[in-house]
Amino acid sequence: MRRFLLERQLILGAVAVLGIAVSLAITTRHRAHIRQAALPASQGSYTALVGTSSPPSDDKAGCGFVIGPTTMGIASPVLPCGVRLYLSFRGKHALAPVIARGPAGPGMEFGLTRPLARRLGINGVRRVHWSYAAAG
Repeated sequence: MRRFLLERQLILGAVAVLGIAVSLAITTRHRAHIRQAALPASQGSYTALVGTSSPPSDDKAGCGFVIGPTTMGIASPVLPCGVRLYLSFRGKHALAPVIARGPAGPGMEFGLTRPLARRLGINGVRRVHWSYAAAG
């Protein structure tokens, strides 16, 4: 009788563990799908030279955005304020808006805030891949 109860408990335990594993797999897959669906589609595929740019002395960018120690943004002399870009560098990706106007720096097409450059692992001037984020 004891052996029967022990075997039954083991089977029920195995079924419970299997149920937990299946529910975790479904939840993880569902969350990844939601995260992916929440991001706008990318449009185009370009490369550009980028580097870090210092924020203006009054801590307000030319587009009206306030720059703080965690602001992730892009300075562009030609792209309109507020347009969002996907940036990729060595397997790291980020989505950030254009928050400043004017020249990015010598030899650069875009200037990145320090937090954005850190997130992408960029030191100095580097070539990155970028694309527009579709308007959502």
